[in-house]
Amino acid sequence: MPTIEEFIQGKSPLTPSQIYRLRELVADWQLLSDLSFADLILWVPLRKDMKSWPTGYVAIAHIRPMTAATVFAHDVLGEEIRWGQRPHIDQALSSAEIIRDTVPEKVGDLLIKEETTPVLYEGEVIAVISRHRDSELMRQPSRLELNYREIAHQLYRMAAEGNFPYEHANSFFDPAPRVGDGLLRLDINGVITYASPNARSAFSRLSWNSALEGQLLAEVAEKIASPQSQAHEEALRVQLSGRSIRRVELENSGGTIELLVLPLIQGSDRIGALVLLQNVTELRRRERELVTKDATIREIHHRVKNNLQTVSALLRLQARRIDDPAASVALNEAVRRIASIALVHETLSSGTDASVAFDDVLDRLVSHSLDLSSRMNELVITRSGQLGSLDPAIATPLSLVVTELIHNALEHGLENGGSSLEILLERSAGVAHISIIDNGVGLPEGFDLTTSSNLGLQIVRTLTENELKGQLVLESTDRGTTARLTFPI
Repeated sequence: MPTIEEFIQGKSPLTPSQIYRLRELVADWQLLSDLSFADLILWVPLRKDMKSWPTGYVAIAHIRPMTAATVFAHDVLGEEIRWGQRPHIDQALSSAEIIRDTVPEKVGDLLIKEETTPVLYEGEVIAVISRHRDSELMRQPSRLELNYREIAHQLYRMAAEGNFPYEHANSFFDPAPRVGDGLLRLDINGVITYASPNARSAFSRLSWNSALEGQLLAEVAEKIASPQSQAHEEALRVQLSGRSIRRVELENSGGTIELLVLPLIQGSDRIGALVLLQNVTELRRRERELVTKDATIREIHHRVKNNLQTVSALLRLQARRIDDPAASVALNEAVRRIASIALVHETLSSGTDASVAFDDVLDRLVSHSLDLSSRMNELVITRSGQLGSLDPAIATPLSLVVTELIHNALEHGLENGGSSLEILLERSAGVAHISIIDNGVGLPEGFDLTTSSNLGLQIVRTLTENELKGQLVLESTDRGTTARLTFPI
């Protein structure tokens, strides 16, 4: 979908701050559409500069109500009209006043009433909102519809005076409130003058069975909210007074409702407030379940790490009591492999998400391998590139593979010469590449990975093919030995 800038490029002199203001309006105007039961179209005047008389308008946004049927079968985005073609839009722009007393016009089978509102910003009219609704549906409005329309007229007046959309209110409208979930109307003192049926239902779920209208909203909230729900920096009486935008949650054993308080302003005076409600009981329950589940998973990883460390300690003790050097070496290698798996689980138990920051794990694997080497003070190991976060299903076997390749390079490649080990990481287009390069003696003549009897290399080959679904290539170069590992992520 084209942006506002694309719609007006070369056609309007709007400044970046004016365009941003229109973006804020479009982000929040579902509220206007729903309250007025109308389709809304935002028109920007076409002219060379702000002092020039417009030659027409371009439609840069269009929204349909969720409370009534649309009167437009197709979007009008990008449509241009000439000056004089829509007199009500011209009148709103030139007078900077809301035009309401219009005669409905026949459009297809519907009799459509059009009203127009200027959008004021820093003393200038930068756009015009046209609202379109079926006049037949306006003949016998219910009490709900009357209240919705009165609130809508107040908000349109705020737009014409430059007070809507609200300044710095983006965070309060995320997620965007819905009129149909529940609405309260407050007077200047915070007393409820109207409560929609859904609003009454929301409060009844929290065990409020009396009438809402005529009650001070803050007093109602204090009576039904649990002590934990009232533990805010500001008292509920301040938050629910209607003096400023607030998002407040009320919770007790019956459920949780969220209230968005929006002050209604006329000129420079506050005349009341609009409160939108949403029942978030199920949402909060699921959030608590996710938090509990996440904590449980982290605890499991923590216990797995501890169990692995216990197994590692037992094997290390056993290795010290064995006289056979080959058996002792085998147990120490098992200890090393278990330690690499424990590192992954330690990362998962201390992290805030379900992925592994593998670069950190790799640094610790390298450090651990160096600690086990008899030449740790002579060796230089460098790493370049990053893999970022990986799924644990990949990180666990990968840590074993990398551990074995590093250990193989230190034990065999650099055993009789050479002093440097280079690790290169690359991640692109869903594929990861790891190269481990040493400047040692190289591979034995006739070496074949598929027939090698080296247990570590057999483990590497099996994990690479079966767990990582990747490929491993070992080759001698004029620099020493290079191990290239490629696998999908």
